[in-house]
Amino acid sequence: MRFIRILLWPISIIYGLITFVRNKCYDFGIFQVYEIPKKSICVGNLSTGGTGKTPHVAYLAELLNDKIQTSILSRGYGRKTKGFILVNDNHTSIEVGDEPLFYHSLFNSKHHIAVCEKRKIGVQKIQILFPQNELIILDDAFQHRAVKAGFNILLTDFNSPFSKDAMLPTGNLREWKSGRNRADCVIVAKCTHALSQHEKSKWATELKIDSQKLFFSSINYGAIVPFGKVIENPKSRLLITGIANPLPMIEYLNDSFQLQHIQFPDHHAFNAQDIQEIHQKFDTFVAENKIILTTEKDYMRLKDLIPENILKKYPWYYLPIAVKMDEEEKFNDLINQYVRKI
Repeated sequence: MRFIRILLWPISIIYGLITFVRNKCYDFGIFQVYEIPKKSICVGNLSTGGTGKTPHVAYLAELLNDKIQTSILSRGYGRKTKGFILVNDNHTSIEVGDEPLFYHSLFNSKHHIAVCEKRKIGVQKIQILFPQNELIILDDAFQHRAVKAGFNILLTDFNSPFSKDAMLPTGNLREWKSGRNRADCVIVAKCTHALSQHEKSKWATELKIDSQKLFFSSINYGAIVPFGKVIENPKSRLLITGIANPLPMIEYLNDSFQLQHIQFPDHHAFNAQDIQEIHQKFDTFVAENKIILTTEKDYMRLKDLIPENILKKYPWYYLPIAVKMDEEEKFNDLINQYVRKI
């Protein structure tokens, strides 16, 4: 593995230089930057996927639910369509992506959910369609320098912080670590325990972040939700994931249940053969009270794929998650101050 990393290092240097020059062109005004009117919050990361952007976007939208008219704009990763789409009840994950579908199911008519790979076009479309809209939350747009949000939130994974990562393809960084300087605050996500002040100070030093701009969050898991046959008191679970980092969920479930895991790539487009193989695997279980469990995001891709007559035979469930902020009041005040700022 180390030998492969050495071979990839020159490519990482070239990639890093390209991203560096590109960022400087935006910093110096060589490339045009569109500053979003009214209020806008960008949630992103320096690395590729798996930092928990989706539940943090949902947290923000819920926080501001009754305070300001809000839209969420996403690329709609994994969709088979292009251009701007306003998500509605009839859309599938193939058309709009699993994350936008999740936001729509969570907030229904409370917030407008849209997808567009070109964020500037997406923002402008939202402004035309909803002139009373006061805030746009940009999901995964930290590297979209052509659009400038009013407030930038940078996420990094507790178990894989950007400070210990390397540039693609040697590591997972999309740009150099200095990109953190564009963030108004940084959140260390998926923390496994409550951190002491000493530990938080060490994190601030490690990430080279002002401790006043540094926050910590963890994942709260809800009660499992059935969307197939219901089983009383399930003991064994076949876990199906198509997300970037299923490890925190596996560790959580391993504490209480007999678990087997089938892992698919991030944003995997499930098909009928996948479903058949999952059911075949499930049928080999000798345990009683067994269920098939998936993530809430994967549920968005699976729910319209499995026929109703099959769901009556197989106990499919999904596991909801939510973000818990460590210094919740302080973080909420920071966001509210930005939103209220004239």
